Amino acid sequence: MLGEYPIEGRRAAEISASVERAVGRGELEPGRLLPPMRELAAHLGVNPNTVAAAYRTLRERGVIETAGRRGSRVRSKPATTAREYSRLDVPPGVRDVASGNPDVTLLPPLTEVFTAAAAQADRAPTLYGEAPVVPELGRYARAALDRDGVPDGPVAVTSGALDAIERVLAVRLKVGDAVAVEDPGWGSLLDLVSGLGLRAVPVRVDDEGPLPGDVQRALASGARALVVTSRAQNPTGAAVGAARARAVREVLAAHKETLVVEDDHGHGIVDLPLHTLSGATHTWAFVRSTAKAYGPDLRLAVLTGDPETVDHVQGRIRFGPGWVSKVLQRAVLSLWESGAVDAREVAAAYGRRRDALIAALARHGVASYGRSGMNVWVPVPDETGAVARLLHAGWAVAPGARYRLGAPPGIRVTVSALSGGDIEEVAAAVAAAVGPAPARRYG
Repeated sequence: MLGEYPIEGRRAAEISASVERAVGRGELEPGRLLPPMRELAAHLGVNPNTVAAAYRTLRERGVIETAGRRGSRVRSKPATTAREYSRLDVPPGVRDVASGNPDVTLLPPLTEVFTAAAAQADRAPTLYGEAPVVPELGRYARAALDRDGVPDGPVAVTSGALDAIERVLAVRLKVGDAVAVEDPGWGSLLDLVSGLGLRAVPVRVDDEGPLPGDVQRALASGARALVVTSRAQNPTGAAVGAARARAVREVLAAHKETLVVEDDHGHGIVDLPLHTLSGATHTWAFVRSTAKAYGPDLRLAVLTGDPETVDHVQGRIRFGPGWVSKVLQRAVLSLWESGAVDAREVAAAYGRRRDALIAALARHGVASYGRSGMNVWVPVPDETGAVARLLHAGWAVAPGARYRLGAPPGIRVTVSALSGGDIEEVAAAVAAAVGPAPARRYG
């Protein structure tokens, strides 16, 4: 009976969002058969073409699958289910190169800066009604952005990069809108796009960032936003180069109303220059977080962008948390001012491990990629088999499914915890698990 299906709506976007919410809440279980399009259309009182468009959107988002006359059903692992659940549990005795965490020996000590920030708070406690950003932090952040060529704009502070991106997408887009995202790309971002009721449009990447042709196709097909990782792209290590930035800017010049969101989470752990896309369109946002360079528990990111977008975001923050802790802001400012992290040294440390692992894999006939950051991406013919065989060999790697939409299978290896003696061992294990193969690009 159609009455048992928790599906509603009059427009295709409303119907697809309704199905996705039901999947997320468990009301439509994995494998559940959906109503035939004509029956659902009659039940909702809409044109069958409207339901067909909704089902097409759900297929593109990875929520349902269609098997001809057997109908459409919820996928066994729908995209609505957080990709975090696809992470690998690391058994005792297995080396973890899957988590994506930074090398703790490269993180700065925090006791002194937090003690000083707390002492300042004791002398002058933060009270309701004050400005949300510590003025000195705002000036320091803006000066650093100026040096990197990021266009002028107001500065806001959020609880990490994903918090900033979520707020930007929420104030600028509506349910059902399409967002161009990197493929492979950051799993948490893919979860976020789905969770906001937006539709992810994959854009392939290579070592230089998003492919201009894919960006053009995504925007021409109606994508209203583009999210790009400037450097240390997760999971591939891509970094947008000067020529690629010019090429993508040329594409954006014909789509001036596109929202461009730029994630520079690699700031502080890379020594490659920033080639920003910010300002190429009327609406943009640039996010720079502290997690990778200073520690994941420092939930702070700086956001700048066009004045209207930043104003909307700050308004949403006022309605919610109000502000990010001034104690945290002052502690981060002290870390910045003291030069507690030398980006060149940190980048060199990660670079030596990445380069050594890529070279070792190449000696075994395995192609891999990692231009910046702390991860190496290895295309594989059989992702599930490779992950299982590596786990049996004592290595936990990240399954590529967490990061992919339409990109070929792969695995991610985080080099943070690897020492010189580990490199050859893990390379040999990966080679044995995946077998030598001709180079397969990851986009």
